[in-house]
Amino acid sequence: MLGAHLLARTDTGWIVLRITEVEAYGGQAEDPGSHAHRGATARNASMFGPVGHAYAYFTYGIHWCLNVVAHDQHRAGGILLRAGEVIEGVEEARARRPAARRDTDLARGPARLAVTLGVQRRTDGVDLMDPTGALHLRLCAPLAPDVIGVGPRTGVSGAGASTPWRFWLVGDPTVSPYRPHRVSARPPAAGGGHRPAPPAQDCGHGQG
Repeated sequence: MLGAHLLARTDTGWIVLRITEVEAYGGQAEDPGSHAHRGATARNASMFGPVGHAYAYFTYGIHWCLNVVAHDQHRAGGILLRAGEVIEGVEEARARRPAARRDTDLARGPARLAVTLGVQRRTDGVDLMDPTGALHLRLCAPLAPDVIGVGPRTGVSGAGASTPWRFWLVGDPTVSPYRPHRVSARPPAAGGGHRPAPPAQDCGHGQG
């Protein structure tokens, strides 16, 4: 997946994104950090579907994130797209992400990547390998191992926290910062209150 291109059709042309960071998530009863760990639900059904299709999910009530289904059908699993470099359609991408201070920030983090590509509810289940689709994937030749970084996944807690399934292009400025899962040091004050949303780039599956 690293180095592959994602193409998103816009009203004025195409946005082309080169993938620079991903995270892998396993299937039912094999990866505590995965949405599929406890079995199929309405939310994660696409993870159990055909390889190469999209699994798009809404998180924290504000962000979409995009995965590519990567296991055999019914086994479940996916590759979360965490970051990328916009190599074509920069102006179109900036129109979607006007708050980005630099071009390297346009898709730096999975939520920003999703906004740049126009990921929405209708994206879930789309065949990303269909070259005629409005959002499709062009795979590339495997990269040399010495250009690929490997480490634990961002924001994953529990038994899956140390699994080294995050992969990125070493030294690429679009790669998002690593943030381990953090547990609140104290409970909320009496009477409830709202838990602050995490930063946009902390969009890993997490447990459940």
